[in-house]
Amino acid sequence: MSRRTRTRRWTTAVLTLALMGGAISAAQMSAARGAERAAAPRLSADLAASEGPVMLGANGALYGLSDDGVPSDAALEPLKITSISQKPEGGAQHPNGDAITVSKSFFRNGGGEINVMMQDVYAKWPYEDLGIDDYLPKVDKIVEEVSAAPNSDRFVYIPFNEPDQIWYNLGTSDQAQYEANRDRFFKDWKTVYERIRAIDPDAVIAGPNESAYHTRLLTDFLTFAKRENVLPQIMTWHELDSGSLRDFQGHYDTYRSIEKNLGIAPLKINIDEYANRRDLSVPGQLVQWVSMFERNKVYANQAYWDAAGNMDGNVVRTNIPNGGWWLFRWYAGLTGNTVKVTPPQANTIDTLQGLASYDKKRRQAQVVLGGAAGDADVVVKSVDRKVFGSSVTATVAEAAWSGYEGAHAAPQVLKRVKLKVAKDGTVTVPLTGMRKMSAYRVVLNPAGSGTPATPSVPWSASYEAEDAAITGGKVYTQGTVSNANGYAASGTKDVGSLNTASSKVDFTVSVPRTGTYDLGILYGNQSGTPATQKLLVDGAAATTVTYPSTENWTYRGLQTVPVSLTAGSHTLTLAKGNTEVTLDRVDLTASTTPSAQYEATLADVSGKPAYDYGSSAGTGTGTLRLGSGDKAVYDVYAPRDGYYTLTSRASASVKLSLHGQTVTAPPGKALRLYLVAGNNRVTATGSGVGLRSLDVSGAGSSSGTLGYEGADATLAGGARLESSSYASAGSYIGWLGNSAASTAQFKVDAPKAGRYMLVVSYANNDRRDNGHSYNTDIMSRTADITVGGATRKVTFKNTWGWDDYWTLGVPVDLAKGENTVTFANAAAWAPNIDRVELAPVLG
Repeated sequence: MSRRTRTRRWTTAVLTLALMGGAISAAQMSAARGAERAAAPRLSADLAASEGPVMLGANGALYGLSDDGVPSDAALEPLKITSISQKPEGGAQHPNGDAITVSKSFFRNGGGEINVMMQDVYAKWPYEDLGIDDYLPKVDKIVEEVSAAPNSDRFVYIPFNEPDQIWYNLGTSDQAQYEANRDRFFKDWKTVYERIRAIDPDAVIAGPNESAYHTRLLTDFLTFAKRENVLPQIMTWHELDSGSLRDFQGHYDTYRSIEKNLGIAPLKINIDEYANRRDLSVPGQLVQWVSMFERNKVYANQAYWDAAGNMDGNVVRTNIPNGGWWLFRWYAGLTGNTVKVTPPQANTIDTLQGLASYDKKRRQAQVVLGGAAGDADVVVKSVDRKVFGSSVTATVAEAAWSGYEGAHAAPQVLKRVKLKVAKDGTVTVPLTGMRKMSAYRVVLNPAGSGTPATPSVPWSASYEAEDAAITGGKVYTQGTVSNANGYAASGTKDVGSLNTASSKVDFTVSVPRTGTYDLGILYGNQSGTPATQKLLVDGAAATTVTYPSTENWTYRGLQTVPVSLTAGSHTLTLAKGNTEVTLDRVDLTASTTPSAQYEATLADVSGKPAYDYGSSAGTGTGTLRLGSGDKAVYDVYAPRDGYYTLTSRASASVKLSLHGQTVTAPPGKALRLYLVAGNNRVTATGSGVGLRSLDVSGAGSSSGTLGYEGADATLAGGARLESSSYASAGSYIGWLGNSAASTAQFKVDAPKAGRYMLVVSYANNDRRDNGHSYNTDIMSRTADITVGGATRKVTFKNTWGWDDYWTLGVPVDLAKGENTVTFANAAAWAPNIDRVELAPVLG
């Protein structure tokens, strides 16, 4: 097996050997771990060393939202975003991402504040330097619009962006030139600052917003701003280089000392651009950034390197989580106070780092870590026996890297085991075989009686494309520290230039037993149309693998196909099909029916539910006790649109709300409910009810749904049927909209009245080239959907290609019998529509 080919053995044999009827003692664990664990790095979290309330400051994004509804509410709300950065309304820098427009979805999903990047009113990058007199009328317009907007008190004005490079060249090493440039900037800063305040006296203003940290500039800036009474309310600068993982702590400490020396009270800090391409979407990279920002209680927004509307690489399509999304979902799930974490190497690039929280009321501690491969011990200190008892249940889960455009199911629970609290108040959780690009979560809670259910972890192995036998291709290095702006790649390499008739990659694999396996392929497809490769097993007859488009060759997607293998070794060949595809890594996983158990004690809650850990038997490690008015919200993943089985493990019936419909869920009774691809928020309510988990299984059945092809619609006003071999029935509705007369109507025969999910299969590759040097300016389209007299404007994100069809779910209410579903857009073009499907939420 190659050096980067490995079977996942996620936790040590110690955890595997957990006694069925009791907990492992500290002495037993020490003996079982053996000498080979002696050198394992240790990441410790001290529950007695509070750093203050969990702030969730590091979950923001620059251009993370592109339109109202992109990303979806279900993808946005669970992340509890504290700040985002967007352009002024109508700004010419990009075709979408206007601050006031996206504020609708941001604020309704619990968002904090919006930074308005005022200079993004300009069209070019770097910004056109037309002088301060050209800029001031633009400033006036922006402030007038923002100050009149709903929730105007939650907008922040950022007057300048990266002045150390743009317009003012404040990073020059020539001191005389620096001083001249500095004085010009300071004059303009004061002018713009006072202009903003004249229009919006209560304005919150942030700056100076350098591209990198500069002690010289910040010292001079704060001195000037204090003297002239133009201090920003929020201090901003950028941390974009890999070296920031090493240097940020020093930057932060030095900055705070400058404030102190100048007699300035500590300002709120927002690192409003952080990380580089190789970090975004990668849980193991992101946890390094998040941990250092949360530790210092600063706000931070991920940088915008590619396309708007996907939370900077963490949301697939509109509603689908990837590994990065789950890392931020874990982050959003931290409660109580953060506590001091000591990593093996502090402030060191690409090493094991983490953050931890302790919620005494919930009797729950969480540690989120990642950034290194191999083994490590998570040591939780000061575990109070009065809170946790003499033993705890430790639950370990993994959020893996699935690519920027690769779906990631609910994180796999790797181990759940009882552990004794040592006499010195420590609990040690050993981890084995960690992957560098993954993040891990360890949750501790009181053990209670009984034995927790052992998670079922299917066999899996990974194989790097660069280690396989390559014909007619080339190995490329990606996303290293020295090339941090390169895209992430597993093992920092991928295989491209597979563009000849003989191009292929042969993977030598080995499986433990005969059966069906899921072959997950991390790939790139920049062709602008679905691409294919031939898949051969041991040279036998080829099957076709189809890859949807991705942003470019290295913006990684994930495609999964089933393969049947006998026990032993095989050669899996991926050979050129209709066009070039890049390959990064393949994963083989024993195929199982998709299922997950969502623990109630880790759900989002409102009200004042109680946490009961009297029993850890079965699914879930505790019970959430709901009172009147209490709610628990589960984030439920579905691999595709369709019906799934949802079972509430509870002491009595609860109400489950999904897609605007509420149903009664008796305890232990399976309900057939319709889930859309990606994340679904399911709310449980009840009074005097104990919840343990919501169990979800299934592959997304279409049985009982109503399907209508584009050819079934009545078209008017120029909308017409177009042929396409990629559409489900060979045609789609095109030229829809851009006129009040242009409509598409579907006649729907509903078997019963009620709430349905309308799932639209569509394509849209509308783009506007603003000439930006690195951003991809994709555009969404909208359609007004009318059902039963109710009209709703729905946003359809760009699908990367006109032949790539995605789905988007919209809840609608249908009457029994015939209904008319109308698509229109009087003002602009609507997306191309392939087909629609309607399904009652309760099947």
